[in-house]
Amino acid sequence: MGAVGRNRHIAGAGTGADAWQRDAGLAGVASTDADALLPPGARLVVVAPHPDDEILACGGLLQLAAARARAPLLVAVTDGEASHPGSLAWPVEKLRAARPQETLAALACLGIATLDLQRIGIADGGVTAAEAQLAGRLASLLGPGDVVVTTWRYDGHPDHEATARACLAAAAQCGTRVLQAPVWGWHWSAPGDGAMPLAGARKLALPAAVQARKRAAMACFTSQVLPDTSRGAAPVVPEHALERVLLPFELYFT
Repeated sequence: MGAVGRNRHIAGAGTGADAWQRDAGLAGVASTDADALLPPGARLVVVAPHPDDEILACGGLLQLAAARARAPLLVAVTDGEASHPGSLAWPVEKLRAARPQETLAALACLGIATLDLQRIGIADGGVTAAEAQLAGRLASLLGPGDVVVTTWRYDGHPDHEATARACLAAAAQCGTRVLQAPVWGWHWSAPGDGAMPLAGARKLALPAAVQARKRAAMACFTSQVLPDTSRGAAPVVPEHALERVLLPFELYFT
């Protein structure tokens, strides 16, 4: 496990986007393109632990796949109902109803009109306990020609890590390729610490219009990007966190 064996806490402001943009190691990661990540005939399968992870992890690749007339499969592992504990503005049932609708609005913002959406309904915060169940369900959905994109198995959020492990287990059964994308990994790791496996990573450059649509799609997740005034809480995904994942590229661990 190396450098990722240390505590992967998601607390405070974390590493800033400017530090990552100046990082020589990240700058040296080999580039790729959508055709290399998604060979002809391959289906893109995005496995999102929570609503918004599909945009944060691979909103650019989703757009580029759609532009190639590839209809993706989106697997929503949870409904994200535990993001605001104790909130009067966002009680559990309201979140359970609202967050999947935010995903649909975000996908429309990306220009994705056709996709297969599978909602698994695992409890938010409970993916680790249901990891074997999720792996089995994924194995029933995947085929050998698919390319799975999910969060990084050392991302720092237990649901993200368990989702990645389940994807890897299912892919091993199905002969499916898995790409992992950091979401909160940008937060707890830092340039030069050796935590991110950059030697096996690829950077997908995003044209300016694709970046802009990805940012606009994230604005659809009002439950996550706006403060919770009922308890005086900052956004779940504050602006400094958005800046880290709205870089001019997406990073995939292959």
